[in-house]
Amino acid sequence: MAEKGHLITGVEPGSIAEEMEIVPGDRLIAVNDHEIEDVFDYRYHISAEYITLLILKENGEEWELEIDSGGEDPGLIFESGLMSDYRSCSNKCIFCFIDQMPEGMRDTLYFKDDDSRLSFLQGNYVTLTNMKQRDLQRIIDFRLEPINISVHTTNPELRVKMLHNRFAGTSLRHIRTLYDAGIQMNGQVVLCKGWNDGEELSRTLRDLLEYAPLMQSVSVVPVGLTDFRKGLCPLEPVEKEDARETIRIIEEIQRQAMERFGIHFAHASDELYLTAELPLPEEGRYDGYLQLENGVGMLRLLDNEVDEALERTDSLRIPERISAVSGMLAGPWVRRQLEKIGKRFPEKELTLFEVPNRFFGSMITVTGLLTGSDLLKELSGKDLGDRLLLPVNMFRSGEEVLLDDVTRAELEEKLGVRCEIIGSSGADLVNAVNDPDHSSDPVYEAYELKEEN
Repeated sequence: MAEKGHLITGVEPGSIAEEMEIVPGDRLIAVNDHEIEDVFDYRYHISAEYITLLILKENGEEWELEIDSGGEDPGLIFESGLMSDYRSCSNKCIFCFIDQMPEGMRDTLYFKDDDSRLSFLQGNYVTLTNMKQRDLQRIIDFRLEPINISVHTTNPELRVKMLHNRFAGTSLRHIRTLYDAGIQMNGQVVLCKGWNDGEELSRTLRDLLEYAPLMQSVSVVPVGLTDFRKGLCPLEPVEKEDARETIRIIEEIQRQAMERFGIHFAHASDELYLTAELPLPEEGRYDGYLQLENGVGMLRLLDNEVDEALERTDSLRIPERISAVSGMLAGPWVRRQLEKIGKRFPEKELTLFEVPNRFFGSMITVTGLLTGSDLLKELSGKDLGDRLLLPVNMFRSGEEVLLDDVTRAELEEKLGVRCEIIGSSGADLVNAVNDPDHSSDPVYEAYELKEEN
């Protein structure tokens, strides 16, 4: 039998909860006589000036606490950030990255979420295929925006085939419901050659443009293909001419969007521009970098941030030899940043290692999917200088653990060099090079095994 309410695992020091003698192990039963479904129910009800908490103590007593909070959060910490189970994905997408992983990795890496609440809280993308009318109404009532939607195609029949879900076509109507309710959205297209590219992509972007400006942006990212696709739908990599045609389509939609709404709306990922061997767009075409987590504008932003940081940073004049790593795709761009930094700090000897992905295969070229085994194979026995800089997006969210469970400490031991995890901004890179004692406290973001729904 399930226990009542939500387990409280901690209370904020100095909070109302601490003052009311709520302790870890207690359970929250209700707020203002309302049973709490999840974190959004909870936040909505605790925002009142006066609240009543029903608390179940570990000894079985029930405490009804009347609080004049003035809308202040009482300071409860729960077992789960959502205060409910995550909703899993019911699709079998032809491009799913999780289906392309080898066996034997940690269980959490194989969980596919498709939860609109995570879309709001963490920026995850949802397909809408498991969404009921009540779910939509909660998004509208609680104003859970922007909602990030994995669209992939607006052709209902094609969407059914790509997602292997008979509801994938009809669930597109939810976009209209959200639009009519004034909910802001962002869209995503995982581009699969021969499936949703070319004229199908043009149709999708034209259809979604009708929801602008509430549909603020749509990113187009090429499918990632690993060496572990046995038994899966055969897909081809997006190559130079494919990427160029895709960018041509996107830039035509950008022209239309600017004329109608004053926004660029559709955005190609950095990977597409690099694959096409075309210059990255200027900063103004990214509309404020709405799709950074999809790799849209990350390199342009890095370039600008490095320039700004170099202008305001004085050299500490500490001679060092420093190494850094990147994936194969972004390597030339990162190398240019290090060259600029090296000119500003000539006492630093900087070396970049472009690391091929042997774990997932040569078609995976992004930095965020490099593993500990990739780093060890490429860097073992090499002169790495005094420090090795590692981008935070290679590590598990909140931990110093790489995708294959190799830790930062293990890398240090096996490579014989201090390994420093640095944040993702240009300022983080500049400061890490300039100051050997710099601590950026990087924000750990989950590596991109967010389901590409």
